[in-house]
Amino acid sequence: MKNAVIALFSVLLITSCSKKEADKNLHITGNIKGLQEGKLYLQKIVDTNLVAIDSVILDGKSTFEWHLDIESPEMFYLFLDRGVTNSVDSNLPIFAEPGTINIETDLKRFFADAKITGSENHKRYEDFKKVNTGFINRNLELSKERFDAIRFNRPADIPAIEEKIANNLKRKYLYAINFAITNKDFDVAPFIALSEISNANVKYLDTINNSLPEKIAKAKYGKLLSKHIEDTKKLEANNQ
Repeated sequence: MKNAVIALFSVLLITSCSKKEADKNLHITGNIKGLQEGKLYLQKIVDTNLVAIDSVILDGKSTFEWHLDIESPEMFYLFLDRGVTNSVDSNLPIFAEPGTINIETDLKRFFADAKITGSENHKRYEDFKKVNTGFINRNLELSKERFDAIRFNRPADIPAIEEKIANNLKRKYLYAINFAITNKDFDVAPFIALSEISNANVKYLDTINNSLPEKIAKAKYGKLLSKHIEDTKKLEANNQ
């Protein structure tokens, strides 16, 4: 009789937990191939600080899952604590949205080999990064050229290199602006404006902001973009 009561209690507990998980609007599942042990943190930006909102200890297994509620699509970061073997690629951005998101990656190449499915916002964010990385790499190349010109006493080369750096930056900004406007129906648009070109001329940020449909404008990053533009305009007015 005692065993029967325990078994019934266990079933009720599992059923209750399953119902609570089903009531959440975001389900994150994943697998890290090659992982034997470690701690996985789910993080997000809170008041400009990156904070952990949940964690799971992986001991002898490589799979994980989280179930939570979000008001609108939001960027999260998956941090893998490798202990003494922590590496620079242990933090993985995930642009989450309501639904089920799956993460498949590898312990050795946690960031580089990650495949994230189930989020259209994340897919578009990845598309943005592919092109944006080209501008970043080009800037690194040009910065090295400028450093070498100074190092090897070639001052005549510096103005041309600096012009290339400025043009590359301009192209980077124009790409981000165009991307945000083209993808205005997705929360990734105001996120890109905030994370990549927040210091751009406010008229460009205004153009992005004014293109957003009401649903996006009233979501998390839409409201943050509007607030940023308002604060920037006030600061510019005070400095005149």
